[in-house]
Amino acid sequence: MLRKHLLTLALLAIAGIAQAAQTIDVYRDPNCGCCKQWIGHLRENGFIVNDHVEPQMSAVKQRLGVAPRLASCHTAVIDGKFVEGHVPAEQIHALLAREDLKGIAVPGMPLGSPGMEMGERKDAYQVIGLTHDGKDVTVAEY
Repeated sequence: MLRKHLLTLALLAIAGIAQAAQTIDVYRDPNCGCCKQWIGHLRENGFIVNDHVEPQMSAVKQRLGVAPRLASCHTAVIDGKFVEGHVPAEQIHALLAREDLKGIAVPGMPLGSPGMEMGERKDAYQVIGLTHDGKDVTVAEY
């Protein structure tokens, strides 16, 4: 798996389309399969993932300031900001350039979002940003 990840990064760099590799910490329940698929999506998009199996996910979310209305099955941290749920990699890259957001989330587990690809069905969903003063803003729609 590590060899495949390194090869992917090398090929992207050679093609000139790789962004600087960013490290992201992902916290997930030990029994969740879609979390592993989302981690795969991140790795395929150039992220270095530190995978943390965490049986007390509600405590992690609370510590990071993830509001219950934004909750999903896994929580990540990158550059001091939270990423909640099945957020596409492109939106994580965009988050890093925004100073106004504490984090972003895809609430719930919408079918068709990264890690939730299950057949032909694709639900419409939004990526919601949480500002430092606690307001929700829509940052993308899929």
